[in-house]
Amino acid sequence: MSFSILMFTKLSKNYTNTLAFKIEKINVPEEKVILNNSDSIVNVTLKTHGFKWFKYYLGRPTLTVDFSKDVAENNAVFICDNSNLEFIANRALTNQVELIKVSPKRLEFNFDVNLVKKVPVVLKSNIIFTQGFNISESYKLQPDSIKVIGPHSIAKKIEYVETEAVNLEDVKTNINRKVSLKKLDNELKLSTQSITLTAEVEKFTEGTLKIPVTISNVPEGISLKYFPKEVNISFYTSLARFNQVKAKDFRVVCDYSKVTENQSFFIPELVKRSTLVKTAKLNQQRIEFIILE
Repeated sequence: MSFSILMFTKLSKNYTNTLAFKIEKINVPEEKVILNNSDSIVNVTLKTHGFKWFKYYLGRPTLTVDFSKDVAENNAVFICDNSNLEFIANRALTNQVELIKVSPKRLEFNFDVNLVKKVPVVLKSNIIFTQGFNISESYKLQPDSIKVIGPHSIAKKIEYVETEAVNLEDVKTNINRKVSLKKLDNELKLSTQSITLTAEVEKFTEGTLKIPVTISNVPEGISLKYFPKEVNISFYTSLARFNQVKAKDFRVVCDYSKVTENQSFFIPELVKRSTLVKTAKLNQQRIEFIILE
């Protein structure tokens, strides 16, 4: 009982103390963005009884600065002077709380004009398919580009936005999932926080074709014989498209201008391949030739 009376007596007395109030910014003009180097704390000295102090000790107190009426614009700075600052502090206080002083005497909010920049979305992925399955076309991102909004000095440096890593294993069915975008600088905003990743997964198979060899850049007056005249290529395509892949959709070239002195063979190059195949490679690495006198 004695302890309770003592505590009640203590809490009934007035005390003076200084607290750090966090600044909450409202009604900031849309075309402006407040920079991180702006004032963010106000030290407020108060006088009130012990019961009232509980409210401030239990939670971080805030002062709300309304940019539609509490600040004045000066070049690239919003300024809240001492009289406005004291008014804001008094506005936040309840009855029986006396404002002694605020520090600093004025607040400065540095700002920049927002830049709206459209940039592509880049997929970051590690997707492993079940053997014999793959995607016939590229991954589709919706949207494939987004708007970056923020201070001109920061937003102008952003060339693309990456997704969070997509890690999938043993994939053999169509892909359709939401993917979050990586966070940028705290002063930048994105027009969306996620995109949709889709892809059609199909059964794939391998095939081979014989492709005629073409010799290019042979100097005038030089006759050649070369062997073989055709080479095998291996290709990887979806089962549904396998029969549509034709030899005429590929081209293998040997460039005479790339032959070094005393070299008696060409290195064939696959310079054209069917758009229906996922991959294609040459099975022949050398084409022998002789120069006819």
